[in-house]
Amino acid sequence: MTGRMINSMNTPLPVVLAGARGHGRWHVENIRRLQQQGLVRLAGVCELTPLTGAELDGLGTPEQSAAFGALLDSTGARIAVICTPIPTHTDLALTAAERGVHLLLEKPPAPSYAEFRRMADGVAAAGVVCQIGFQSLGSHALPAIRALIAEGAIGRLAGIGGAGAWVRDEDYFRRAPWAGKRRMDGVDVIDGALTNPLAHAVATALALGGSTRAEDVTGIETELLRANAIESDDTSCVRIGTLQGHPVTVAATLCAERADEPYVLVHGSTGRITFWYKQDRVLLQRAGHGPEEFEHGRTDLLENLVAHLTTGADLLVPPDETGAFMKVVEAIRTAPDPAPLPDTAWHRIPGENRRVVPGIDGLVAAAADTLALYSELGAPWALTAEHLSKEVSTR
Repeated sequence: MTGRMINSMNTPLPVVLAGARGHGRWHVENIRRLQQQGLVRLAGVCELTPLTGAELDGLGTPEQSAAFGALLDSTGARIAVICTPIPTHTDLALTAAERGVHLLLEKPPAPSYAEFRRMADGVAAAGVVCQIGFQSLGSHALPAIRALIAEGAIGRLAGIGGAGAWVRDEDYFRRAPWAGKRRMDGVDVIDGALTNPLAHAVATALALGGSTRAEDVTGIETELLRANAIESDDTSCVRIGTLQGHPVTVAATLCAERADEPYVLVHGSTGRITFWYKQDRVLLQRAGHGPEEFEHGRTDLLENLVAHLTTGADLLVPPDETGAFMKVVEAIRTAPDPAPLPDTAWHRIPGENRRVVPGIDGLVAAAADTLALYSELGAPWALTAEHLSKEVSTR
Protein backbone atom coordinates (compact mmCIF):
# COMPACT_ATOMS: atom_id res chain seq x y z
CA MET A 1 0.00 0.00 0.00
CA THR A 2 1.00 3.63 -0.42
CA GLY A 3 2.14 5.45 2.68
CA ARG A 4 2.82 4.14 6.15
CA MET A 5 0.07 2.13 7.77
CA ILE A 6 -1.16 3.61 11.02
CA ASN A 7 -1.70 1.16 13.85
CA SER A 8 -5.44 0.66 14.19
CA MET A 9 -5.10 1.19 17.96
CA ASN A 10 -4.44 4.86 17.17
CA THR A 11 -7.97 5.48 15.95
CA PRO A 12 -9.91 7.69 16.18
CA LEU A 13 -7.56 9.49 13.80
CA PRO A 14 -7.24 13.25 14.35
CA VAL A 15 -8.57 15.21 11.35
CA VAL A 16 -8.18 18.85 10.34
CA LEU A 17 -10.82 20.25 8.00
CA ALA A 18 -9.83 23.16 5.75
CA GLY A 19 -12.94 24.84 4.40
CA ALA A 20 -15.94 24.12 6.63
CA ARG A 21 -18.61 26.27 5.02
CA GLY A 22 -20.33 26.06 1.65
CA HIS A 23 -19.76 22.50 0.46
CA GLY A 24 -17.51 22.10 3.51
CA ARG A 25 -20.66 21.77 5.64
CA TRP A 26 -21.16 18.34 4.08
CA HIS A 27 -17.71 17.35 5.38
CA VAL A 28 -18.55 18.68 8.85
CA GLU A 29 -21.60 16.39 8.93
CA ASN A 30 -19.64 13.44 7.60
CA ILE A 31 -16.85 13.92 10.14
CA ARG A 32 -19.52 14.15 12.86
CA ARG A 33 -20.93 10.80 11.67
CA LEU A 34 -17.52 9.12 11.64
CA GLN A 35 -16.57 10.67 15.00
CA GLN A 36 -19.67 9.11 16.53
CA GLN A 37 -18.43 5.77 15.18
CA GLY A 38 -15.04 6.28 16.81
CA LEU A 39 -13.13 6.37 13.51
CA VAL A 40 -11.96 9.99 13.49
CA ARG A 41 -11.79 13.00 15.77
CA LEU A 42 -12.14 16.58 14.51
CA ALA A 43 -8.94 18.06 15.88
CA GLY A 44 -8.90 21.33 13.96
CA VAL A 45 -10.84 23.61 11.63
CA CYS A 46 -9.10 25.97 9.20
CA GLU A 47 -11.49 28.80 8.34
CA LEU A 48 -11.19 32.58 7.97
CA THR A 49 -14.14 32.94 10.34
CA PRO A 50 -14.23 30.35 13.16
CA LEU A 51 -17.17 27.97 13.36
CA THR A 52 -19.73 28.66 16.05
CA GLY A 53 -20.64 26.34 18.88
CA ALA A 54 -23.87 25.46 17.07
CA GLU A 55 -21.95 24.52 13.92
CA LEU A 56 -19.65 22.31 16.00
CA ASP A 57 -22.42 20.64 17.99
CA GLY A 58 -21.35 17.13 18.90
CA LEU A 59 -17.80 17.64 17.66
CA GLY A 60 -16.14 18.80 20.86
CA THR A 61 -13.87 21.85 20.84
CA PRO A 62 -11.45 21.51 17.92
CA GLU A 63 -8.69 24.06 17.59
CA GLN A 64 -9.51 26.77 15.06
CA SER A 65 -7.09 28.83 13.01
CA ALA A 66 -6.73 30.38 9.56
CA ALA A 67 -3.09 29.17 9.43
CA PHE A 68 -3.31 25.68 7.91
CA GLY A 69 0.27 24.51 8.39
CA ALA A 70 0.45 25.71 11.98
CA LEU A 71 -2.89 24.04 12.71
CA LEU A 72 -1.62 20.72 11.37
CA ASP A 73 1.46 21.03 13.57
CA SER A 74 -0.37 21.96 16.75
CA THR A 75 -3.13 19.35 16.44
CA GLY A 76 -0.95 16.39 15.40
CA ALA A 77 -3.38 15.75 12.55
CA ARG A 78 -3.03 12.48 10.67
CA ILE A 79 -5.59 13.38 7.99
CA ALA A 80 -6.43 16.70 6.36
CA VAL A 81 -9.70 17.20 4.49
CA ILE A 82 -9.30 20.05 2.00
CA CYS A 83 -12.48 21.72 0.74
CA THR A 84 -11.20 25.15 -0.21
CA PRO A 85 -11.28 27.21 -3.44
CA ILE A 86 -9.95 25.21 -6.40
CA PRO A 87 -6.77 27.29 -6.98
CA THR A 88 -5.63 26.65 -3.38
CA HIS A 89 -5.79 22.85 -3.56
CA THR A 90 -2.25 22.09 -4.68
CA ASP A 91 -0.43 24.34 -2.21
CA LEU A 92 -2.55 23.18 0.74
CA ALA A 93 -2.13 19.53 -0.24
CA LEU A 94 1.64 19.95 -0.37
CA THR A 95 1.61 21.79 2.96
CA ALA A 96 -0.04 18.72 4.49
CA ALA A 97 2.11 16.22 2.61
CA GLU A 98 5.40 17.75 3.75
CA ARG A 99 4.20 17.23 7.33
CA GLY A 100 3.35 13.58 6.71
CA VAL A 101 -0.40 14.25 6.87
CA HIS A 102 -2.64 12.12 4.64
CA LEU A 103 -5.28 13.77 2.48
CA LEU A 104 -8.85 13.80 1.32
CA LEU A 105 -8.78 16.45 -1.42
CA GLU A 106 -12.05 17.76 -2.86
CA LYS A 107 -12.73 17.61 -6.57
CA PRO A 108 -11.64 18.99 -8.92
CA PRO A 109 -8.18 18.28 -7.52
CA ALA A 110 -6.60 21.19 -9.42
CA PRO A 111 -7.46 23.83 -12.03
CA SER A 112 -4.83 22.66 -14.54
CA TYR A 113 -2.97 19.51 -15.44
CA ALA A 114 0.36 21.10 -14.44
CA GLU A 115 -0.98 21.93 -10.96
CA PHE A 116 -2.42 18.43 -10.69
CA ARG A 117 0.94 16.87 -11.50
CA ARG A 118 2.70 19.16 -9.03
CA MET A 119 0.26 18.01 -6.35
CA ALA A 120 0.29 14.31 -7.23
CA ASP A 121 4.07 14.12 -7.63
CA GLY A 122 4.65 16.06 -4.40
CA VAL A 123 2.28 13.82 -2.45
CA ALA A 124 3.94 10.69 -3.84
CA ALA A 125 7.42 12.01 -3.01
CA ALA A 126 6.31 12.72 0.56
CA GLY A 127 5.04 9.15 0.96
CA VAL A 128 1.57 10.15 2.10
CA VAL A 129 -1.80 8.95 0.85
CA CYS A 130 -4.19 11.18 -1.09
CA GLN A 131 -7.83 10.39 -1.81
CA ILE A 132 -9.59 12.59 -4.40
CA GLY A 133 -13.16 13.43 -3.37
CA PHE A 134 -15.18 11.98 -6.25
CA GLN A 135 -17.80 10.45 -3.97
CA SER A 136 -19.55 8.67 -6.86
CA LEU A 137 -16.41 6.56 -7.35
CA GLY A 138 -17.12 5.00 -3.97
CA SER A 139 -20.39 3.55 -5.26
CA HIS A 140 -20.61 -0.24 -5.26
CA ALA A 141 -22.43 0.15 -8.59
CA LEU A 142 -19.13 0.78 -10.38
CA PRO A 143 -17.59 -2.68 -9.91
CA ALA A 144 -21.03 -4.21 -10.53
CA ILE A 145 -21.39 -2.39 -13.86
CA ARG A 146 -17.82 -3.22 -14.87
CA ALA A 147 -18.59 -6.88 -14.17
CA LEU A 148 -21.71 -6.71 -16.37
CA ILE A 149 -19.65 -5.19 -19.18
CA ALA A 150 -16.87 -7.78 -18.77
CA GLU A 151 -19.29 -10.70 -18.91
CA GLY A 152 -20.84 -9.36 -22.12
CA ALA A 153 -24.26 -8.55 -20.66
CA ILE A 154 -24.70 -5.72 -23.19
CA GLY A 155 -22.45 -7.08 -25.93
CA ARG A 156 -19.47 -5.10 -27.16
CA LEU A 157 -18.87 -1.76 -25.39
CA ALA A 158 -19.62 0.94 -27.98
CA GLY A 159 -19.34 4.13 -25.93
CA ILE A 160 -20.37 5.93 -22.78
CA GLY A 161 -22.53 9.01 -22.39
CA GLY A 162 -23.13 11.28 -19.45
CA ALA A 163 -25.96 13.73 -18.83
CA GLY A 164 -26.38 16.44 -16.22
CA ALA A 165 -29.34 18.84 -16.41
CA TRP A 166 -29.30 21.02 -13.31
CA VAL A 167 -30.96 24.24 -12.22
CA ARG A 168 -28.87 27.01 -10.66
CA ASP A 169 -30.03 30.58 -10.06
CA GLU A 170 -27.89 33.62 -10.73
CA ASP A 171 -26.91 33.87 -7.06
CA TYR A 172 -25.12 30.53 -7.43
CA PHE A 173 -22.51 32.28 -9.56
CA ARG A 174 -21.99 34.84 -6.78
CA ARG A 175 -21.60 32.28 -3.97
CA ALA A 176 -17.86 32.96 -3.76
CA PRO A 177 -15.41 35.37 -5.42
CA TRP A 178 -14.11 32.56 -7.66
CA ALA A 179 -17.53 31.20 -8.67
CA GLY A 180 -18.17 31.20 -12.40
CA LYS A 181 -14.59 32.29 -13.12
CA ARG A 182 -12.06 30.80 -15.48
CA ARG A 183 -9.26 32.85 -14.01
CA MET A 184 -8.93 35.24 -11.09
CA ASP A 185 -5.99 37.57 -10.46
CA GLY A 186 -4.06 35.75 -13.15
CA VAL A 187 -4.58 32.32 -11.57
CA ASP A 188 -6.57 29.48 -13.16
CA VAL A 189 -9.91 28.64 -11.51
CA ILE A 190 -11.88 26.81 -14.27
CA ASP A 191 -15.16 26.66 -12.36
CA GLY A 192 -17.29 25.35 -15.24
CA ALA A 193 -20.29 23.02 -15.36
CA LEU A 194 -18.21 19.99 -16.38
CA THR A 195 -15.21 20.71 -14.17
CA ASN A 196 -16.98 21.39 -10.88
CA PRO A 197 -20.73 20.91 -10.21
CA LEU A 198 -21.12 18.10 -12.76
CA ALA A 199 -17.54 16.85 -12.64
CA HIS A 200 -18.81 13.56 -11.23
CA ALA A 201 -20.56 12.84 -14.54
CA VAL A 202 -17.24 13.10 -16.38
CA ALA A 203 -15.20 11.16 -13.82
CA THR A 204 -17.82 8.41 -13.47
CA ALA A 205 -18.23 7.98 -17.24
CA LEU A 206 -14.46 7.62 -17.61
CA ALA A 207 -14.28 5.18 -14.70
CA LEU A 208 -17.01 2.88 -16.02
CA GLY A 209 -15.09 2.44 -19.26
CA GLY A 210 -11.77 1.83 -17.51
CA SER A 211 -10.34 5.10 -18.87
CA THR A 212 -9.25 6.81 -15.67
CA ARG A 213 -5.56 7.49 -16.18
CA ALA A 214 -4.09 10.38 -18.15
CA GLU A 215 -2.57 8.04 -20.73
CA ASP A 216 -6.02 6.56 -21.46
CA VAL A 217 -7.09 9.79 -23.19
CA THR A 218 -6.30 10.09 -26.90
CA GLY A 219 -8.18 13.27 -27.82
CA ILE A 220 -10.79 15.71 -26.53
CA GLU A 221 -13.43 17.86 -28.26
CA THR A 222 -15.14 20.65 -26.34
CA GLU A 223 -18.15 22.89 -26.85
CA LEU A 224 -18.36 25.51 -24.12
CA LEU A 225 -21.19 28.03 -23.89
CA ARG A 226 -22.87 30.24 -21.31
CA ALA A 227 -26.28 31.77 -20.81
CA ASN A 228 -25.31 33.52 -17.58
CA ALA A 229 -23.15 36.62 -17.29
CA ILE A 230 -20.08 34.68 -16.16
CA GLU A 231 -16.65 33.77 -17.53
CA SER A 232 -16.99 30.00 -17.37
CA ASP A 233 -19.35 27.61 -19.14
CA ASP A 234 -22.79 26.80 -17.77
CA THR A 235 -23.90 24.78 -20.82
CA SER A 236 -21.27 22.54 -22.32
CA CYS A 237 -20.34 19.18 -23.74
CA VAL A 238 -17.17 17.21 -24.28
CA ARG A 239 -16.24 14.11 -26.26
CA ILE A 240 -13.21 12.14 -25.16
CA GLY A 241 -11.35 9.64 -27.30
CA THR A 242 -9.93 6.74 -25.30
CA LEU A 243 -7.13 4.25 -25.64
CA GLN A 244 -9.75 1.58 -24.91
CA GLY A 245 -11.38 2.44 -28.25
CA HIS A 246 -14.75 3.84 -27.19
CA PRO A 247 -15.82 7.50 -27.05
CA VAL A 248 -17.04 9.17 -23.86
CA THR A 249 -19.46 12.06 -24.41
CA VAL A 250 -20.75 14.11 -21.48
CA ALA A 251 -23.22 16.99 -21.76
CA ALA A 252 -24.16 19.32 -18.93
CA THR A 253 -26.11 22.45 -18.20
CA LEU A 254 -26.92 24.56 -15.16
CA CYS A 255 -29.75 26.20 -17.14
CA ALA A 256 -32.17 23.29 -17.38
CA GLU A 257 -35.91 23.76 -17.68
CA ARG A 258 -36.35 21.23 -14.86
CA ALA A 259 -33.75 19.76 -12.53
CA ASP A 260 -33.08 16.09 -13.20
CA GLU A 261 -30.92 13.36 -11.70
CA PRO A 262 -27.57 13.19 -13.53
CA TYR A 263 -26.66 9.84 -15.02
CA VAL A 264 -24.13 7.87 -17.06
CA LEU A 265 -25.26 5.71 -19.95
CA VAL A 266 -23.16 2.72 -21.05
CA HIS A 267 -23.86 1.72 -24.66
CA GLY A 268 -23.33 -1.85 -25.78
CA SER A 269 -23.99 -3.62 -29.08
CA THR A 270 -26.91 -5.55 -27.55
CA GLY A 271 -28.04 -3.37 -24.65
CA ARG A 272 -27.37 -0.46 -22.33
CA ILE A 273 -26.80 0.31 -18.66
CA THR A 274 -28.02 3.53 -17.04
CA PHE A 275 -26.39 4.60 -13.78
CA TRP A 276 -27.92 7.42 -11.73
CA TYR A 277 -24.73 8.04 -9.80
CA LYS A 278 -26.10 10.22 -7.00
CA GLN A 279 -28.67 7.54 -6.19
CA ASP A 280 -26.41 4.47 -6.73
CA ARG A 281 -29.22 3.15 -8.95
CA VAL A 282 -28.64 1.00 -12.05
CA LEU A 283 -30.96 0.01 -14.91
CA LEU A 284 -29.89 -2.87 -17.18
CA GLN A 285 -31.65 -3.14 -20.54
CA ARG A 286 -30.57 -5.89 -22.95
CA ALA A 287 -31.82 -7.94 -25.84
CA GLY A 288 -33.94 -10.93 -24.88
CA HIS A 289 -34.50 -9.81 -21.29
CA GLY A 290 -36.86 -7.52 -19.43
CA PRO A 291 -35.39 -4.42 -17.79
CA GLU A 292 -33.62 -5.07 -14.48
CA GLU A 293 -33.06 -2.44 -11.82
CA PHE A 294 -30.53 -2.59 -9.00
CA GLU A 295 -29.70 -0.39 -6.02
CA HIS A 296 -26.21 -0.44 -4.56
CA GLY A 297 -24.45 0.76 -1.45
CA ARG A 298 -21.61 3.23 -1.28
CA THR A 299 -18.33 3.45 0.60
CA ASP A 300 -17.64 6.90 2.02
CA LEU A 301 -14.26 8.16 0.82
CA LEU A 302 -13.06 9.48 4.19
CA GLU A 303 -14.08 6.19 5.77
CA ASN A 304 -12.17 4.36 3.03
CA LEU A 305 -9.10 6.53 3.65
CA VAL A 306 -9.21 5.65 7.36
CA ALA A 307 -9.59 1.95 6.50
CA HIS A 308 -6.66 2.21 4.06
CA LEU A 309 -4.45 3.74 6.74
CA THR A 310 -5.48 1.40 9.56
CA THR A 311 -6.16 -1.94 7.86
CA GLY A 312 -4.56 -1.67 4.42
CA ALA A 313 -7.87 -1.60 2.51
CA ASP A 314 -7.49 -0.55 -1.12
CA LEU A 315 -7.71 3.21 -1.64
CA LEU A 316 -10.63 3.95 -3.98
CA VAL A 317 -9.59 7.23 -5.67
CA PRO A 318 -5.82 7.87 -5.65
CA PRO A 319 -4.67 10.83 -7.77
CA ASP A 320 -3.56 8.81 -10.79
CA GLU A 321 -7.10 7.42 -11.11
CA THR A 322 -8.27 10.97 -11.85
CA GLY A 323 -5.61 11.73 -14.48
CA ALA A 324 -8.04 11.32 -17.37
CA PHE A 325 -10.51 13.69 -15.73
CA MET A 326 -7.71 16.22 -15.31
CA LYS A 327 -6.92 15.93 -19.02
CA VAL A 328 -10.52 17.03 -19.61
CA VAL A 329 -10.06 19.96 -17.20
CA GLU A 330 -6.92 20.92 -19.12
CA ALA A 331 -8.73 20.78 -22.48
CA ILE A 332 -11.48 23.02 -21.08
CA ARG A 333 -8.86 25.36 -19.60
CA THR A 334 -7.05 25.78 -22.92
CA ALA A 335 -10.19 25.90 -25.10
CA PRO A 336 -11.53 29.24 -26.37
CA ASP A 337 -13.44 31.10 -23.67
CA PRO A 338 -17.08 29.98 -23.51
CA ALA A 339 -19.23 31.78 -26.06
CA PRO A 340 -22.25 33.72 -24.80
CA LEU A 341 -25.50 32.26 -26.04
CA PRO A 342 -27.54 34.73 -28.08
CA ASP A 343 -30.30 36.49 -26.18
CA THR A 344 -32.84 34.52 -28.21
CA ALA A 345 -31.48 31.21 -26.85
CA TRP A 346 -32.39 31.77 -23.20
CA HIS A 347 -34.92 33.51 -20.97
CA ARG A 348 -35.40 34.28 -17.29
CA ILE A 349 -37.92 32.45 -15.14
CA PRO A 350 -40.08 35.08 -13.41
CA GLY A 351 -39.57 35.05 -9.67
CA GLU A 352 -36.78 32.45 -9.75
CA ASN A 353 -33.83 34.64 -10.76
CA ARG A 354 -32.47 32.01 -13.12
CA ARG A 355 -31.74 31.69 -16.81
CA VAL A 356 -33.15 28.79 -18.81
CA VAL A 357 -32.12 27.52 -22.24
CA PRO A 358 -35.30 26.13 -23.85
CA GLY A 359 -34.80 22.60 -25.17
CA ILE A 360 -31.50 22.06 -23.37
CA ASP A 361 -32.89 19.21 -21.24
CA GLY A 362 -33.61 17.20 -24.38
CA LEU A 363 -30.26 18.07 -25.93
CA VAL A 364 -28.36 16.93 -22.84
CA ALA A 365 -30.22 13.61 -22.92
CA ALA A 366 -29.72 13.25 -26.68
CA ALA A 367 -25.97 13.81 -26.35
CA ALA A 368 -25.71 11.00 -23.81
CA ASP A 369 -27.96 8.83 -25.97
CA THR A 370 -26.16 9.35 -29.29
CA LEU A 371 -22.64 10.33 -28.10
CA ALA A 372 -22.98 13.44 -30.27
CA LEU A 373 -22.08 17.05 -29.44
CA TYR A 374 -24.59 19.91 -29.33
CA SER A 375 -23.50 21.18 -32.75
CA GLU A 376 -24.05 17.73 -34.26
CA LEU A 377 -27.52 17.55 -32.73
CA GLY A 378 -28.63 20.65 -34.59
CA ALA A 379 -28.72 23.14 -31.74
CA PRO A 380 -28.90 26.44 -33.64
CA TRP A 381 -26.88 28.33 -31.06
CA ALA A 382 -24.10 25.71 -31.18
CA LEU A 383 -23.94 25.70 -34.97
CA THR A 384 -23.23 29.44 -34.94
CA ALA A 385 -20.17 28.89 -32.77
CA GLU A 386 -18.25 26.16 -34.58
CA HIS A 387 -14.95 27.42 -33.19
CA LEU A 388 -16.02 26.01 -29.84
CA SER A 389 -15.57 22.43 -30.96
CA LYS A 390 -11.93 21.57 -31.24
CA GLU A 391 -9.90 18.42 -31.16
CA VAL A 392 -7.13 18.39 -28.59
CA SER A 393 -4.65 15.58 -29.03
CA THR A 394 -3.26 14.44 -25.72
CA ARG A 395 -0.87 11.89 -27.12
